[in-house]
Order: sequence, then structure tokens, then C-alpha cells
Amino acid sequence: MNEVLEAIKNRRSVRSYKPDPIPRDVLNKIIEAGNMAPTGVGRQPWRFVVVEDPEFKRKLRQAAFKFFEGPLEEKTPDVYKLWKWMQARYEEPIYHSAPVILFVIGTATRWKDTEATDCALASQNIMLAAHSLGIGSCMVGFGIMGLADDPEIVEALELKEGETLYQPIVLGYPDHYPEPPRKKPPVVKWI
Repeated sequence: MNEVLEAIKNRRSVRSYKPDPIPRDVLNKIIEAGNMAPTGVGRQPWRFVVVEDPEFKRKLRQAAFKFFEGPLEEKTPDVYKLWKWMQARYEEPIYHSAPVILFVIGTATRWKDTEATDCALASQNIMLAAHSLGIGSCMVGFGIMGLADDPEIVEALELKEGETLYQPIVLGYPDHYPEPPRKKPPVVKWI
């Protein structure tokens, strides 16, 4: 099978990592793959922030947990139910004790929808590149919750007015590599 198709077929969302650090040259290759993503009119509306510092990762977890301590159950019961499920299933339900948290931060101009798509494409490139280098990855939606409400985190990420913080990607050497999930067949109409 073609190497790209093989990587797409075999990549999994990894939520269990070894504590081993990822070498800087490997991280640079992963980020460069993200930077090579297709982008409307060559705008490249993204920038990347790599978090390896254990203390800062602790602050990120605290900000996210604080978000979930609020009246989430009343406001969005579906999200609250998913959060409780994640807490029961994983020891660290947000960043999964990954050695690296990689943020994709995008601009938000009048092309906001296109830029969101561009940043999603960069994220997919990052995860496929990581897989090809033996690095596990997972895009963690809960990982952005509450971060924009913490001035210290906003300052550290250098989050500017008009920028969007996309779901972070956790990276690390897999401690456990999950089995493939069942996929429904594609819905296709041929004309």
C-alpha cells in the first residue's frame, strides 16, 4: 500500500504515553509538516506553540479543570456527560500525561472560516507526520477549555486579540497503541 494511505489508515488517537521526551529535531520535522499544509491564497494563518515545561502543563490542566467545575452540567449536559466519562476512563483526562502539548493558533480575519479549515489541515499534517516518525498524537478538545480565561496562560501563549486557539495536539511515544475503531462505510453519491 502507498505510504501516505498506510499512515492515514493506521494513525490512531493515542491517550497513553511514555514519559520520554521527544527530540527537538523530531518536533521540528512534525511542525514543518504542519506548516506545509494547504492554505487559501498562501496565507498560512497559523503559528505553533510547543509546551514541554511540566509546571506550565500543570497550569493548563488546572485552567481546564476549573472550567469543568462550573455549572457545566446545567448549561451543556452532553459535554458534562462526556467529561465525566473521560474522568472515569483516563487517569489524566485532558492532556493524557503527554510529554508535549502542541498548540495551533490561528488568525481570525474576515476569512475566519477558511482560516479555521487551514489550521485543521495543518493539525492533520502534524498528526500524520508524528505517526510516520513513531510519535503518538491526539487532538484534545477539552484542552482549550478555560485557557483564554487565564491571563497568565494568555500571556505565555502570546495570544493576541483576534487569534483563535485551536484544539491542542498532545504528542509522545505511545505507551499503548489503540486498536482501530470500527468505521462506517463512506456515504457516497456518484453522479
